[in-house]
Formats: sequence, structure tokens, C-alpha cells
Amino acid sequence: MDKKGYNTKGRGGGNVNEGGDGDKWSRWWWGLSHRKSAPSEESSNSNQVQRSPSQSKSPKQKIRISSRSDKLPFYYQNWFLVLLTLMSLSCFAFALFVFLYLYPDSIESSPSSTSPASSEVVEITYGTVLKLMHEKTKFRLHSHEVPYGSGSGQQSVTGFPDVEDSNSYWIIRPQPGTSAKQGDPIKSGTIIKLQHMRTRRWLHSHWFSSPISGNQEVSCFGGDSESDTGDLWRLLIEGSGNIWRKDQRIRLQHADTGVYLHSHNKKYSRIAGGQQEVCGVQDKRAENIWLAAEGVYLPVNGSE
Repeated sequence: MDKKGYNTKGRGGGNVNEGGDGDKWSRWWWGLSHRKSAPSEESSNSNQVQRSPSQSKSPKQKIRISSRSDKLPFYYQNWFLVLLTLMSLSCFAFALFVFLYLYPDSIESSPSSTSPASSEVVEITYGTVLKLMHEKTKFRLHSHEVPYGSGSGQQSVTGFPDVEDSNSYWIIRPQPGTSAKQGDPIKSGTIIKLQHMRTRRWLHSHWFSSPISGNQEVSCFGGDSESDTGDLWRLLIEGSGNIWRKDQRIRLQHADTGVYLHSHNKKYSRIAGGQQEVCGVQDKRAENIWLAAEGVYLPVNGSE
């Protein structure tokens, strides 16, 4: 003990000196600072631990959002175009329905429904009902109960532009006094008659002038019980083949006068406005060529 009665020895029996007190305070300060710094390190570690999940999640969230927008269906991203397309298809379907409902005969009366298939070789026989198409202008040989205002005054014959007109049908008949009958094929050079189906008159020609060009007049004349030699026409097939077929080009030569059935683009302007003149000419021309078109084609005898 010192003079004042204080114990100067440490717990371990050692002497307590100035160096010992310094060590004591230094240890106390180190412990205090260590205790204060530990929470800060722990908090920093905890912050790091807490921050890392958020940092690790944010890229995933961004990737997830971008991938959602990329995977949206086309009709979500372009809804206006899809709506416009659907409206267009609906309007087309409605228009088609209205057309078929209001005009059902337009399909049934088309040329393909009244004529044989183009791929078949169809022979034209007596009794066939057909339209003759002028090759150059595509008009059909036509007649109606309208007389010529000049010449013979008989029933007029014209070229008609409308394919559907029923006044353009003609029946192929044999020359009277022959053994030919309905269903027989017709050879080139044969004399035939053409009867207008609606009025029952015969395709006819004689020594009168046609109204527009002044060529020989072609008319319709007579009936079932009335006919003469002016109603006879010789069938002449152009090109190869001796039997009249649907795909062959033909000429019709008037038996009495020798003229060829002819038409051109000279048109009437009054009663038969828009229809073109049909007449007879003496020489062969490109405007003399005719083709069998729409019609009801009878089978050849013995073919079925």
C-alpha cells in the first residue's frame, strides 16, 4: 500500500504503474469503439444483403416486362388493321349474298350453262338450237318483229351485242325433200335452213338493197308452212374437217344468189339503235366468218 492507504497491486499480484493504467484505458477505448463499429458493419452488411435482392430482382422484372410486350399476339398489337379487314370481308360477303339472292338467273343463263364444255368435240346436228356469233365483232345473228323501213319491208335481221338476248336463237333444219333427220351430223357443202326460234320465220335473202351499206338485203320470211328457195343456205367449213363442229369457223352462202352472210360495224341509230347491219356480199371476206356459240346441242344419232 502507499502512504495514503491505497492498494497499489493489481488483481494478479503485479504492481500497478502508469503503464498499467494506460493499458487499461486503451483496452476500454478499444472495446467501446469495437462495440460501436460492429453494428455499423452489421448494418452495412444487412443493407448489402437487403439491397442485393432488390438489385437482383430489378433486371428480371425489366426482362419480364419486355418479354411480355414482345409476346403479345398480332391482333392485340394491330387491332385496327384486324378490325378493318373483318369489316371488308363482311361487306363483301353481304354484297355476294344480295347479288345471288336478287339475280339467281345470271349464273344459270350464262353461256357456259347453255353450251357444251369447250374441251369436248361437239358435232352440230339437225334440230340443234344455237346462236351464231360473228367472229370479227362478236355480235350474234339476231331478228325481231320489226320490219325494214325500206327494201322488201320484211322482218329485219341484225347483229346484236347482248349475249343473253333470246331473239338470237336459230334452229338448224335440213333441206326439204332430203332424207336428213333430227340428230344427223352436217357435212360441209350441205344445203340447210335456219329458222328463227321466236318468230318461226326463215333466214332469207333476195335482190333488195340493205338499208345502210346498199349490199344485198338479208331478212326473215315465211313460217312453218311457208318457205321458198330464198331460205336455203350452203354450209362451208373453213379449214380442216368435213363435219360441222362447234369449234369450226364457217361461212353461209345463199343458194339462190351466191352471196355470203356478212356483217360489219356499221350500226343502226333509230329503231334498232346499237345493232349492226347484216347483209349479203359477193366476195369472201373476214367479215363473212361465223362461229357456233350458245345453244342446246342435240347428240348425234346413235351416239347414246
